[in-house]
Amino acid sequence: MSLVPSSFCGRRSNVFNPFSLEIWDPFKSFPLASSSLSGSQFARENSAFVNSRVDWKESPEAHVIKADLPGLKKEEVKVEVEDDRVLQISGERNVEKEDKNDTWHRVERSSGKFLRRFRLPENAKMDDIKAAMENGVLTVTVPKAEVKKPVVKAIEISG
Repeated sequence: MSLVPSSFCGRRSNVFNPFSLEIWDPFKSFPLASSSLSGSQFARENSAFVNSRVDWKESPEAHVIKADLPGLKKEEVKVEVEDDRVLQISGERNVEKEDKNDTWHRVERSSGKFLRRFRLPENAKMDDIKAAMENGVLTVTVPKAEVKKPVVKAIEISG
């Protein structure tokens, strides 16, 4: 008896059986799962977008965004800020030049354009943003503006 209905991905399988020899790949039916060189241009261009990993942490002084961009030089990456507090990181990984005599056995490194956008909070100092690139890691530091504490003035009640 199968735990997974046959209508799921068109096959019968007991994916919860630890002794089953079948390996279930939940992404098998997605169009971007193909790692062949004959894959569509869309799949290759979007794989770089999907694979650009980003961390965003907040400290008392700043927001720090780190992006893993292995193999890229700082000249190949753009960091931009739009008026409505949107930070945009973009760039392009070039496809490795193919030689007719080469035989490819595996292609896992992504290439193509990538783009990541982040809406920054109200307390971001937009004019003081700094970016640095070291060992394939882009670090964008967005200083935070000082939060002004409201001035409370006591009013004497007459009467």
